[in-house]
Amino acid sequence: MAEQLLRQTQEQRLQMVLAPQLRQSLRLLQVPALELRTLVQEELQKNPALEEVIEAKEPIEVQGEEEAPEESTAEIDLREEFEILARLDEEWREYFRQSESVRGYNPELEEHRRFMFESLTRPESLQEHLLWQLSLTVQDDEERKIGELLIGSLDDNGYLSTSLEELAESTGYPVEKLEKVLRIIHEFDPVGVGARDLRECLLLQLRRLGKEDSLAAAIVRDHLRLLAAHKYPEIAKAMKADLKEVQNAAAFIATLEPRPARMFTGSETQYVLPEVVVRKVGDEYVVILNNDHVPHIRISKFYRRMLEDPKTPEHVKQYIREKVRAGAFLIKSIHQRQNTIYRIAREIVRIQREFLDNGVEYLKPLTMAQIAGVLGLHETTVSRAIANKYMQTPQGTFEMKYFFTPGYRTADGREVSNKTIKDAIARLIEQEDPASPLSDQAIARLLEKQGIKVARRTVAKYREEMKILPSHLRRSY
Repeated sequence: MAEQLLRQTQEQRLQMVLAPQLRQSLRLLQVPALELRTLVQEELQKNPALEEVIEAKEPIEVQGEEEAPEESTAEIDLREEFEILARLDEEWREYFRQSESVRGYNPELEEHRRFMFESLTRPESLQEHLLWQLSLTVQDDEERKIGELLIGSLDDNGYLSTSLEELAESTGYPVEKLEKVLRIIHEFDPVGVGARDLRECLLLQLRRLGKEDSLAAAIVRDHLRLLAAHKYPEIAKAMKADLKEVQNAAAFIATLEPRPARMFTGSETQYVLPEVVVRKVGDEYVVILNNDHVPHIRISKFYRRMLEDPKTPEHVKQYIREKVRAGAFLIKSIHQRQNTIYRIAREIVRIQREFLDNGVEYLKPLTMAQIAGVLGLHETTVSRAIANKYMQTPQGTFEMKYFFTPGYRTADGREVSNKTIKDAIARLIEQEDPASPLSDQAIARLLEKQGIKVARRTVAKYREEMKILPSHLRRSY
């Protein structure tokens, strides 16, 4: 057996490590405007050399050299940075003013928007809604505790996925008691909550509607799998019922809610804030950055004066220099972020002019590599810049990544995006005969007649992405 020894060795490796400032810059580029404000607020708390300009009317003051005749090299470098920041600050303010004038910006709207966001309330959860009903319905302390246990055991769809036997074993409550309280919960809103499977959920809803003895209830009880496969003739044969009656019952069952907690399980409303606004002025489209929520920060005058004051101890000056340099990099990163987004948006508008004029049918294929090549950026920079960013256009508000899509060349040489093809597939299916729905092969042939040649498997792929059922499940007998 070989002897195992513990040794120290030294070796050289070539490894790329992102500096903290570069990581910060990439993060600022990637986050949306509202999150950007949060990040900057955190920096404002950590860096005393930074301050936010609420109403920037006066340019940043830059002290003349005569006030500090004996400056070190570090202080001269900082003074040059101050001058650059002052120019940047003035350009930034001028850009804000131009953007506001083009958009017809009203300063009072900012207060209105802030009030709206501050007035938003958290939606009521399913558990809160059920516990409130439980408090009004059940008076017995033990039954109320059992009710709280059952409500806490419901999944995101409103189903009780844990069996009563398991709950009885883990809690010590008799199964009969659990069953009794569960029947009470079955009477709560939303209808069908507390069901143990889809069959029970639908039957609870049918019972509440007074249809527990209907054909629809019988289909749910005995032929749910055939119903899911739309095999209506087989159901009619097994139940010795008229096919039309089975179809009508199936249509009624389709109006029931298979997920009782749907209205409670959706994530909180996401408010989209467009980073870019595209307006048509005359015959041209103008790209405007929405700077309403982009924080405008600058280096604090107080700390700059401390740095220039000969009475300030050297170790304090060194601390201030570090904070000023960090603040200067943050300001430049925000400016670079906005400039990058603006350049990408302007190039998108140039390429997608026909889409802006006529709609999704004229959306052109576009890749991030194309934009990166034109603007002299790296493809990953474009990817970060458009992540979670929205563009408001005359055709609606879209994620910026919406405009990047592969495409196909039509028979007449025109390039179309895959979104255009999906839209064409959806229209064909909307117009089909319900009794004889189009197969994927038939859709491919119809698209070819329109000059769009795609394979059957491509049609199937896009149909599945749009969550459209195959033809045999779309058939209405």
